[in-house]
Amino acid sequence: MATGNAPTLEDVAARAGVSRATASRVINADPRVREAARLAVHAAVAQLGYRPNRAARRLVTRAADSIAVVVPESDERVFSDPFFSGTLRGVTRAVGDLPMQVVLVMGKPDDGDHRMERYLRGGHTDGAIVVSHHQNDNLWRVLAETQLPSVFLGRPYAEEARVPYVDVDNAAGAALAARHLVERGCRRIGTVTGPLDMSAGQDRLDGWQRVLVEAGLSTDLVEIGDFAAAGGAQATRRLLERCPDLDGIFVASDQMAVAAIGELAVAGRRVPEDVAVVGYDDSTAATMSRPALTTVVNPIAEMASRAVDLLLRVMDGDEVEPAILPTALVVRESA
Repeated sequence: MATGNAPTLEDVAARAGVSRATASRVINADPRVREAARLAVHAAVAQLGYRPNRAARRLVTRAADSIAVVVPESDERVFSDPFFSGTLRGVTRAVGDLPMQVVLVMGKPDDGDHRMERYLRGGHTDGAIVVSHHQNDNLWRVLAETQLPSVFLGRPYAEEARVPYVDVDNAAGAALAARHLVERGCRRIGTVTGPLDMSAGQDRLDGWQRVLVEAGLSTDLVEIGDFAAAGGAQATRRLLERCPDLDGIFVASDQMAVAAIGELAVAGRRVPEDVAVVGYDDSTAATMSRPALTTVVNPIAEMASRAVDLLLRVMDGDEVEPAILPTALVVRESA
């Protein structure tokens, strides 16, 4: 392969020790290929960072252009968390009448068979929006190696990842929540975080800590959650065991916050009279909660729309900058 040139199908075939026709059939998912040849071609594609020519592939497969929404999470998490449904709605609305399909690609990064990686390396899509990525995800490396146009929804955790992204100012949002609790007169303020191997989880913890330090309050009441209801309930129980006189909680997602209100009721603590609660997302759960949940706006639809806009520009070869959206506090009965 010539130095500096993008790897070709001929390079893949030579590396795999197969004919060009066989390499083409493997890349186009033709089942009429021996398993040994298939594995050899996949290995060559991964080693060379080969990405099929989209225009040539469309001539062969007659497939419509597509973008993939890539979610490195379990299907249980994806279908139970309104964040993901809101993201998908935002993406599909932003795509609108464009001649482009939206494909959902799910799978835990530690699934063992690298399905997402194989999909992204296989040239099956023209671009990717990656959602809900964790510290140990290597998807950004795969995208860099394949040069697949991509945008992250949420700041990549890895500092070395040079990937365009759209995010909300999570630290500022958490600071709004914490400051509201301080100004309300709360003095034993805990937090239930999101996963700390995600930038959103860490940033929301940082914003909460900053305000409490400025107010001269202790920052020891931290319990780690997972953005899901069950994790929020468990973390709230741990906070109450550690601090029976807790009088305020910032919870890093609405799902966890609603679960926290339930746990406080079980413990005989009234919201907001005994414990004020602030969530994060301003989701439907916040308005359906009793009492209704004070929360921080997470503009999911706008972020998804901006992500599509950035991705289309990247696909056109434009240089783009990260987009950081502002947020706001919505005050309701829980605080």
